[in-house]
Amino acid sequence: MRPAEQRPRAGYATEFADEYDRWFGKPRTTGATVEALVSLAALSGGGRVLELGVGTGRIALPLRERGLSVHGVDGSEDMVRQLRAKPSGADLPVVIGDFADVPVSGSFSLVYLAGGTFGELPDQESQSRCFDRVARHLEPGGLFVLDAHVPEALAAATGPDIVSEGDGHLVLCYRRLDPSVQRYRSHYVIHEDGRTRHLRVDFRYTGPGELDLMARQAGLRLKERWADWSGAPFTRDSAAQVSVYERP
Repeated sequence: MRPAEQRPRAGYATEFADEYDRWFGKPRTTGATVEALVSLAALSGGGRVLELGVGTGRIALPLRERGLSVHGVDGSEDMVRQLRAKPSGADLPVVIGDFADVPVSGSFSLVYLAGGTFGELPDQESQSRCFDRVARHLEPGGLFVLDAHVPEALAAATGPDIVSEGDGHLVLCYRRLDPSVQRYRSHYVIHEDGRTRHLRVDFRYTGPGELDLMARQAGLRLKERWADWSGAPFTRDSAAQVSVYERP
């Protein structure tokens, strides 16, 4: 087991688990992600599906409703407790653990991460290990899918961005990059009911080239790359990437 200081921090997942879906579960983005994964699941053979960083189940549970056999891994018992409280959430198999290690049994036709979760792995070693462990659990022809920011777009962005807003709340995000360690910190300012809170989450960013290299080292190959979960073309102007890797 890695030392505690090297593991992904899950402070936000403990303190804000009960608010995560309301603040960050954008219906349009969630819907596009679910539709893309349903199509990829069919393309990869329709076998078992694994979500790394399953959290509250905002993606996994809709996939189960579409008839997929979904399993999950997450490091936060608080987030999984929110999943269990939802209809059919008690039946979704979840392993509590570090998703870099993919601590599950058996093989899967589709493994995925969504919502920038891959960036929560703190260093290249843990990110590379995640690719390697995923490849070991993929069936031949299976797919590994993840989304991430494009580093150049992160560096060029000026904030803050509006993450969520409603009659009683406003969530703003400002990101600060540290190129010396290839990391960025997202500062979330949450104002609700006359109270303002400050949430910090750290990420390690990766460009398309580095992701492709990790994939090749794990025996995977790039199949497709999109600008978002709707399948928009990935171009020089894209701010995000959804990368689809295949086990030959």
